[in-house]
Amino acid sequence: MSVPWALTWGNWLMDFRARKGHLSCMPIQITDRPRRATLLAMRRGFAQRCPNCGQGKLFWKYLKVSDACPCCGEALHHHRADDAPAYFTIVIVGHFIVGGILALHKGLAPPEWVQLAIWMPLTLVSCLWLLPRIKGALVGLQWALYMHGFDGSKGDEVVEP
Repeated sequence: MSVPWALTWGNWLMDFRARKGHLSCMPIQITDRPRRATLLAMRRGFAQRCPNCGQGKLFWKYLKVSDACPCCGEALHHHRADDAPAYFTIVIVGHFIVGGILALHKGLAPPEWVQLAIWMPLTLVSCLWLLPRIKGALVGLQWALYMHGFDGSKGDEVVEP
């Protein structure tokens, strides 16, 4: 028995069709929205620039996203980065710092005060440098994927610069 929605294994027939009340009832929305370049938007966000035009500043303070791009007028207040930038920053910086601490301890075995004098400022500077860049990349990703109000379906108008 050969059917496209099933897989046979020996005498067993495994059915992969959606059961009633599961996936078959999920609405599929097909839109005519233009596809946005995800990697380009994330790169522009990482550079702390508007994901739409790449020219306007994304932040008006250290981590405060501008309501709209000063150059192209794209509304940016929809973002919902929440705690994700902090988590990604901790993971990235933590991997480099812990690797460096272990390598330095194994290779030279300096006293603990030397380790603290090296790694504490490096950790602080790395986190402060990376955090707004990761947040910008996440805002760019949300913009490129039409997430959290960036789809324009809620009647958002373009704000004039």
